[in-house]
Amino acid sequence: MDKRIAVIGSGNVAEALCRALREASCPPVQVFARNPLRGCIVAETAGCPFENEAERLAEADIYLLAVSDRAIREVSERLDFGNAVVAHTSGSCGSDELSPKVRRRGVFYPLQTFTAGRRVNFREVPLFVEADDEKTREEIGELARKLSDTVLSSDPVLRRRLHVAAVFVCNFVNHLYVTGESIMREAGLDWEILKPLIRETTAKMLESPSPLPLQTGPAVREDLPTLEKHRELLRDEPHLLEIYDLLTRSIIASKKKK
Repeated sequence: MDKRIAVIGSGNVAEALCRALREASCPPVQVFARNPLRGCIVAETAGCPFENEAERLAEADIYLLAVSDRAIREVSERLDFGNAVVAHTSGSCGSDELSPKVRRRGVFYPLQTFTAGRRVNFREVPLFVEADDEKTREEIGELARKLSDTVLSSDPVLRRRLHVAAVFVCNFVNHLYVTGESIMREAGLDWEILKPLIRETTAKMLESPSPLPLQTGPAVREDLPTLEKHRELLRDEPHLLEIYDLLTRSIIASKKKK
């Protein structure tokens, strides 16, 4: 008999999980969330009912808490899960962030960025699972393997390192795109001009076993005249100059570690 799964939350991770569960032929029995507008949209994605009253929480074997880190303790305190497995999806919180009253605690962490309305091939999303006991880990792992081809066991320290690495390659990189767009806009240039460069840089990185030998630019060459010209251009924007100098030093240091 298939496990009954309920998803708690209405954000981007909850939406992606609901879509993945439905596509894996194990749709959730319920989406539970405080926000009825978003909750109904996510429930429609899952093809299941929506609820926001604690006393009407559906009975399930596994509850996936796809809520913000700040809400994990409060939500898990408020709801009665009986003897079911409860696993949050956070990259930085341990299972002990769940309420002590939760009898079977775990983590179900998808290493991916999710955006509302955007489809992701969940079979390619690495899933990291943890639990307080082996039986719970096996149940979470069984569910994970229905959704993804890459399921790995982790621990809190390993998962935090994964999360930090993900912040560098996703969140920080995107912020650098935002910075590049701003510089282009101030020069009266179209952001689209940079996209072929971004595509080629990304394609090379995805095809290589390591990004380290792919590093190009004036910093890796230690082209001091060019670096100084760039620094002069950024003198009136000290926060950008600080980022530029920090990354330049980091690239030069990485080169010397080869």
